Amino acid sequence: MDFEVGTIHTGKVTGITNFGAFITIAPGKSGLVHISEITSTFVNDIRDHLAEGQEVMVKIIGVDQSGRMNLSIKAAASDPVGEPRRKAQSKPAEVASELSFEDKLKRFMQDSGSKMSNSKQYSDKKGTRRRGRQ
Repeated sequence: MDFEVGTIHTGKVTGITNFGAFITIAPGKSGLVHISEITSTFVNDIRDHLAEGQEVMVKIIGVDQSGRMNLSIKAAASDPVGEPRRKAQSKPAEVASELSFEDKLKRFMQDSGSKMSNSKQYSDKKGTRRRGRQ
């Protein structure tokens, strides 16, 4: 079997936690479906959507350096059944998937700081105009 990013497989729910569900797609091959990847709507309790032993279609959306697979049920549902897509990612997404967690966190913090700075500048300008009119 081909276990590359972008392929779709049928798997069985083997465990449920507060943050996701573990899915076995082949003997010795399992991965995690994070709570945010179960459905496109808000999921408060995973057990409302999945049960242990249930068969589900999953798409491999990532494989980390340790070989652990990140799976998605909602991505598999949006793809046509029977025709797995092969790495249809753009270059920036491929580069982002190769970054370590620390690099991703650093990038997030930089983007967040920039957005907060822009927001603060806007609110400061907006506040001074109001004071000037009074």
